[in-house]
Amino acid sequence: MNQKPSAAFIGASWVALGVGMAGYLVGLWRSEMLLDEKGYYFTVLMYGLFSVVSVQKSVRDRLEGIPVTDIYYGLSWFSTILSITLLIVGLWNATLLPSEKGFYAFAFLLGLFGAIAVQKNTRDSQAIDRKDGPTN
Repeated sequence: MNQKPSAAFIGASWVALGVGMAGYLVGLWRSEMLLDEKGYYFTVLMYGLFSVVSVQKSVRDRLEGIPVTDIYYGLSWFSTILSITLLIVGLWNATLLPSEKGFYAFAFLLGLFGAIAVQKNTRDSQAIDRKDGPTN
């Protein structure tokens, strides 16, 4: 990486994360689901966001020669796949309209993409700042 991510890409990444999360959470807030169902979908979102950031960090660490154990690397990928699977199973069995199911699925995926992109941008910016040293 020789240059910082552009301001446009950084902004687009934050917008993707914010819109994905906000859309998903507003959908949950306004839904007529029971509280335990809302809790399930909220937990799946939080778990998914954490797991994709963990995958991005693990992959990037390995590319940069920073040691990452195979167990952690595998668990990161397993967690990401599991969070997506949990959402699919939940939506498959939910008594929601197909349009609502699609809304949750795409808001979830947009949030995951945004989390990965924000983490990547943060990591790229920090790498460039370390390389350039402090500015006065």
